[in-house]
Formats: sequence, C-alpha cells, structure tokens
Amino acid sequence: MKLVRTLCFCLLASSAPAFEIDELFDRLDAALTVAAFQDNFRARVSGTIDLEFYNFEQPAPALIDSSSNNLFNPRLTLFLDAQIGSQIYFFAQARVDRGFDPSDHGAQVRLDEYALRITPWADGRFTLQLGKFATVIGNWVPRHLSWDNPFVDAPLVYENITAISDKAAPYSAYDFAFRMYANEKYSFNPVIWGPSYASGVSVSGRVGWFDYAAELKNASLSSRPESWNATEVDFEYPTFSARVGLRPNQMWNFGFSVSNGSYFRAEAQQTLPPGRDIGDYRELVVGQDASFAWHHLQVWAEVYEARFEVPRVGNADTLAYYLEAKYKFTPQFFGALRWNQQLFSKVDVGGGETIRWGHDLGRVDIAAGYRFTSYTQLKLQYSFQQQTSGPHDNNHLFAAQLTVRF
Repeated sequence: MKLVRTLCFCLLASSAPAFEIDELFDRLDAALTVAAFQDNFRARVSGTIDLEFYNFEQPAPALIDSSSNNLFNPRLTLFLDAQIGSQIYFFAQARVDRGFDPSDHGAQVRLDEYALRITPWADGRFTLQLGKFATVIGNWVPRHLSWDNPFVDAPLVYENITAISDKAAPYSAYDFAFRMYANEKYSFNPVIWGPSYASGVSVSGRVGWFDYAAELKNASLSSRPESWNATEVDFEYPTFSARVGLRPNQMWNFGFSVSNGSYFRAEAQQTLPPGRDIGDYRELVVGQDASFAWHHLQVWAEVYEARFEVPRVGNADTLAYYLEAKYKFTPQFFGALRWNQQLFSKVDVGGGETIRWGHDLGRVDIAAGYRFTSYTQLKLQYSFQQQTSGPHDNNHLFAAQLTVRF
C-alpha cells in the first residue's frame, strides 16, 4: 500500500501544472533564505524528502538491513548553507530516517555533516575545511546525494560488505575466510562506506589544469557511520587520504586517489595478537577515476585497489571497479546504466591450502528517471547481482525513489 500511495503522489505531481509547483517552491526558497549586512551574510535552509521502496531477495544485498523482501524507506534531509563575505562558508546536513543505510529500524535524527570552509583567495587556489564531511577521493562522492545520483543506490565498492571487521580480529586465517557467511553482516565493512562522513581537516584547490585535495580524518574509508563522529573515535590513529585531478578541457576529468589508515575500532584491541596495536593494521587504498561529458551523455568510472592488513592472516587484497553512463533523452527524462565488479585475492589458511577471502561478484544496474518539475523527481532501478565464484548466488533488486527538494 505504501508503494501505491507513493506512485499516486507521483501521478498527482506530474498532472499538476509545473509552473504552479515551481512557484510554490520558489516562494518557500525565498522564505528559507536570509540576508543581512548588505548581503555580506547569507544563510539558506534547504532539503529533500526521499520516499524509497525496495524489493529484493534474502539475504538483503549490500548495506540494506531488513529481514523482509520489501522495504519502504522514507528520509528527510535538511541542509544549512551560510556565507560570510566571499571567504568564509559553513554547511551542515541533518537527516531524519531509519538509519544511515536503508533499514526497517525505528526513526532516528542524525547530524551527518557540519564543516567550516575558508577560501582566502578568489581564484580558488587554496581552501581549508574543518569539521565532519565527505571524503575527497574519487568522483562518485560529489554526486552521491539523491537528486544528483542517477541511481537509487551507490556503486558496489561503496556498499558491498566484505569479511573485514573493524570490531574484532579473526581467530585464524580459516576463521577470516569463512566468518562473514556465518555472522551478522553489519559486524563487517565494505572497502568504502558510502560517502565516508568522517571528522577531520582538509585542504583543496585548483591551479590551471590541476586540482588537488587532501584530508586527515579520524576514521578509515571502510569505517562505519557511528565511527565518523570525533566523540566516538578520536584522532589517535588518523587516516590520510588525497586526490590529484587533471582537467585538460571541459569534457574530461581524471583523478588519482590514495588513502592509508587504521581500520580497527577501539573494542578490537583485546582481540589482537599479544604485543600488537590497532595502529599496526591498516587499510591501504589506491584509486583511479575518470569522467566524460558530451552533449546529453555523461560517463564516470572508478577503479580501487585495496589492501587490508589482517591479524593472523597477512594481506587481504581486493579490486573493485564500476563504469557508469547517463543519457538525457529529453530535458526531463534520463536513463542510466552501470556495471560493477569486485574481485578478491586468496589467503593461506594453513596446510598449503589457499581460499578467496570473499566471493567475486558482478552487478549490473539499470535506471530511469523523470523530473516532473525543477523540484520533483522519480527514479526506477533494477539490479542483478551474481557471485562469479563460490555458490553463484543471484540477487534481483527493484527500487523506486521519489525525491522532492525544497
């Protein structure tokens, strides 16, 4: 019934005159914007309302947390943007939902982002940012919000749970290779957990064809959302990440990213081998990204090589990548296609036997979106995921997302 009500709302939105809806939201935007001191200070509150519906097979794929095959996931996101002069900017993001990732849990209120940004020079050669904000690596994070992402979900590398756990070290290499398939998946981590809103400081800028960004954060790229707050995980074992980009023209953008940081939480200390420390085990990530835009076509790609240093195991390596394309058929209607794959290395489990520490898998995502007005958008998605090693389990996912922004 919830899906029916959502679709009915979409039909109502599409049948109403677009200019009336735009006029209503324009008035709301004006009411939520304040200016003072001869426009030297400006502040604006905006937001999105997302109504999502998922249908999938058990076990639930990726970071979806539900024991049912159908999930309705509403979300309210509020943004605050404040500008003081041309050099000081503050932004924050708060959410009311059922959890950072889609779930059937109870409602919660959360402050996901807050940061102060200082740009001393008008040409953008240097910017300093402090607070809790998204990672600087790759090219998916700048377009991860629901209005900008042509899909309902994230690429595979940002949401596929692996055998890595930040809460406890494995008892043995054999335990490491098999434990994820016998335990609660939310005890484990992907290579990158979504946009990774960890706390810290960053510097960025652009000089000619080149742009750069570097950050020092309190938690690794694989860290879970509750680790991103500085009050939960301090800076005793920081993570350093950086990206260097090349923009030869308006069509092309290339990037190279690196990250190095400890991935265990404090409670894992008691499970480590005697004499070893959390700082002895790190997540190392190297990434390459590229994007291309020409007329109505946009293409993005990312490749990540990751290495986890695992107690009693050694190095656990994985390679993940995706290739994504979006095409605007009309100003309102677009389609998107994405191919994802993740491959895992083998680890020695003793007795001369080696086992992959994760099942290789591939996933194809197909999406279509329609913007009824400048403020309302509907997306539909189908995904097919198959393990290409191990039991060859398949999973079909259907998703719908209605977004209203204001």
